Amino acid sequence: MSYVNKIMALADSASLRHIEHVACLRCKSCGKKYSLGIQSSCNDCFGPLEVVYNDDVVSEYFRKETIEEGPPNIWRYWPLLPSDRESGLNGLNPGMTPLRDCRNLARFIGIKRIFVKDDTVNPTYSFKDRPVAVSVPKAIELGLKRVGCASTGNLAGATAAAAAKYALSCYVFVPRGLPQTKLLATSIYGAGIIEVKGSYDNANRIANLVADRLSIGLVNINLRPYYVEGSKTLAFEVVEQLKWEEPDRIIVPMGSGALLTAVHRGLNELRKYGLSTGSASVCGTQPARCAPISSAFNNGEDILPVERPETVAESLAIGDPASGGEAIEAIRKTGGFADAPSDEEIIEGQLLLAREEGIFSEPAGGTVIASLKRKVEDGSIASDETVVCLITGNGLKATSHLKFSQYPVVAAPQEAISAIETMEGRRW
Repeated sequence: MSYVNKIMALADSASLRHIEHVACLRCKSCGKKYSLGIQSSCNDCFGPLEVVYNDDVVSEYFRKETIEEGPPNIWRYWPLLPSDRESGLNGLNPGMTPLRDCRNLARFIGIKRIFVKDDTVNPTYSFKDRPVAVSVPKAIELGLKRVGCASTGNLAGATAAAAAKYALSCYVFVPRGLPQTKLLATSIYGAGIIEVKGSYDNANRIANLVADRLSIGLVNINLRPYYVEGSKTLAFEVVEQLKWEEPDRIIVPMGSGALLTAVHRGLNELRKYGLSTGSASVCGTQPARCAPISSAFNNGEDILPVERPETVAESLAIGDPASGGEAIEAIRKTGGFADAPSDEEIIEGQLLLAREEGIFSEPAGGTVIASLKRKVEDGSIASDETVVCLITGNGLKATSHLKFSQYPVVAAPQEAISAIETMEGRRW
């Protein structure tokens, strides 16, 4: 029976919403189990909670053939997502974004093969649509009528768009001074925007306090165990798009560290259920001016929060990363690296990706390309490796740090010819 026919048969009998594929929440630190609810940390040890799945259900439905026949979005992986599939499919359906074979960039940098996982083309132009697509329908399942988030920009837009689709009220908390290009879309989607004095970490703190009083489902705070599960679909898609083979290395931009942790979890789940036998190294990168995770990894120290993060990579400017310790553990376990390029290198990486491959990324993507280049040059990445770079947001979201070229002004054909001859061969 085909995947589609099987789903229809289930819908006629009991419906997928009644298949208990999600078992409980469990503390990552002490192992204590909790029922599925609005909770992100353990009552006993304050460790983070994670979703636990029913192995019997996952083993039955999480197979290559059923995945490949599934919908062209993250819900093809529904047995390992904690929300109701049918409710999820009523959303914006992000995912199955292109895995681009970047041969020009590979030649320029001097490496065998580079793939870019291009999440700039998701519904709100960043990877944040993935975790939001899981956490917002979960909020509805849990009886919430308001959702929101603390954000440096991308998550605000993704949450606002999903809330509009599901007809929910939405409130986002952002650090004061974000580029208006990031907040414009959030406002257009109809969300209430609260600017908070200070850094992202202060916005996160105030959002948390407000949520308790007004019953707001903050996707990346009190709904965090469900939220992070959406991000691991990046790992699922990369391996599926590589014909179920893992690359040698995946480079992930780090803010809170949650994305890298989710990618590592996704790879482990693929191996657990027999869909992959690889051993990709998971590597992280942060801007040098806000690199608490990378600094701790490279210096063998505890994570020291950055009080005033200021970098062109604003989406990564999280001074006190909630998942930093987990990210360090994942990097160590997989033999990866943690890097911290300068703002100048980040902008160069942005331009390099655009001019070699026609992909306009925000600075977070430039951070990934900068680290790729640095690590090839210092020998940390061998020339015969296959590397996947996660490009997580569109460049049009953050343009204030980029300068426009001076354009020639002409009034006659010969002047235009002269201008072209002057520009010929120039790297823009």
